[in-house]
Amino acid sequence: MNKEARVQFVIDKLKELYPTIPVPLDHKDPYTLLIAVLLSAQCTDVRVNQITPLLFAKADNPYDMVKMSIEEIKEIIRPCGLSPMKSKGIHGLSEILIEKYNGEVPESFEALEALPAVGHKTASVVMSQGFGVPAFPVDTHIHRLMYRWNLSNGKNVAQTEKDAKRLFPRDLWNDLHLQIIWYGREYSPARGWNLEKDIITKTVGKKSLIEEMEKASTVVKKSKAQSK
Repeated sequence: MNKEARVQFVIDKLKELYPTIPVPLDHKDPYTLLIAVLLSAQCTDVRVNQITPLLFAKADNPYDMVKMSIEEIKEIIRPCGLSPMKSKGIHGLSEILIEKYNGEVPESFEALEALPAVGHKTASVVMSQGFGVPAFPVDTHIHRLMYRWNLSNGKNVAQTEKDAKRLFPRDLWNDLHLQIIWYGREYSPARGWNLEKDIITKTVGKKSLIEEMEKASTVVKKSKAQSK
């Protein structure tokens, strides 16, 4: 199977598995999405979705957010980790949104990435999920699966993003990045990976990786058989 066929298989299988695609982070507008994505750094989406209702009950817009102190924000978001940096970022970007953008989230990568604590991935998620602009935010799941599927070399997330954008049609980027995340969580996790359940990797994955997994599986089966 050549690369073009492998890419098409991935697209078709993901569409079959995830015809409707839920957005992982709960939000109601670009601002609440921006805050949720910022909080998700080194934190699970589940935890973020538990914390954001507490924060947004007090401030779900930049005008109310700047009325809170950095310390107050930090106390609420503490369970998400990195709370000193994130609370300063949330307060700081809210001030900038008011001063420069009339309280609105700007619809541009450049403007978003200039905000405190907002990197390229966060900006990409907001552009994609908040504004519907084609983007391909790469998280750990996408980075891992693009390597497992032999569609990227796994060197770094920047390269993985370039490869994804080159290989997949632009009009599918916004769906695919979410579909790959859900697939990674359900069928191809970093730990407890079961190749038999991971139909995409088993079909299009790197041969060396598949052989390695099959050997490891054989060793485990033999070990279990001997211990009986």
